[in-house]
Amino acid sequence: MKDRDAAVPQPLFVRSFGQGPRQALALHCTIAHSGTWRGLASELGDELTLTTPDFLSHGRSPDWDREGTYQDRMVAACLPFFDQKMDLIGHSFGATVALCLAVLHPERVRSLTLIEPVFFAVAIADDPICVQQHEKDAEPFTTALTNGDEALGARLFNRMWSTGDAPRWPDLPQSTRDAMIRGIHVVGASRDSIYLDLAGVLKPGVLERVTAPVQLLRGSLTHPVIDVINEGLCRRLPNARSAVVEGAGHMLPITNPRETARFVHDLLKRSA
Repeated sequence: MKDRDAAVPQPLFVRSFGQGPRQALALHCTIAHSGTWRGLASELGDELTLTTPDFLSHGRSPDWDREGTYQDRMVAACLPFFDQKMDLIGHSFGATVALCLAVLHPERVRSLTLIEPVFFAVAIADDPICVQQHEKDAEPFTTALTNGDEALGARLFNRMWSTGDAPRWPDLPQSTRDAMIRGIHVVGASRDSIYLDLAGVLKPGVLERVTAPVQLLRGSLTHPVIDVINEGLCRRLPNARSAVVEGAGHMLPITNPRETARFVHDLLKRSA
């Protein structure tokens, strides 16, 4: 794999949390923002200093200019923050960006935490029937986006990846709903990257480069396709472990930061 994006860089808004001696880069999920790492940082702030950028079309970063492919653009935009040996953490789509960064520069990876990575190319290779079920479950959302109804698409996407006790769309602040609608277009724009592995992460010998300790995490209440992805990556990465946070869904670093932090803490000990 190599740096493939040649578009003009767009600067990202960046926050920092914690004051620990170890430097970490944390990458958020789609239609979220850098502030969603605040809970995890409160649990690990004595161990890590987290750099947490907002992706384009998210948080305080500018709107994506629609040049290139979105995953490539985020990898390129995050590379300046991944300039030393550090702990790398990603959630959902952010985990796919983190994985791309790790295979580009494995020598800079002190540890890698992949939380619910939506790298569907793994599941397509390992269990295509499970992917077909996911596609069926996601059909209302994808239909809304195809029809150009981004507000409905954001609402359905948020519901699909939330647990039953999450706030309903009408109960969310208008600013939160507006932020989700603003970023929802990147889901469709990222599809080929995460379904077809445009970056070539699954090519022979690529994942084997990442020899640092890796922790794969998922919630017990998430979609079954994530289990397939996590176990598939665990088999392919040389030094990986897979674990489940009981009672959590897809948003576990936000809803269950203490339980998530426990696994990250154990990984840090393995990568001291």
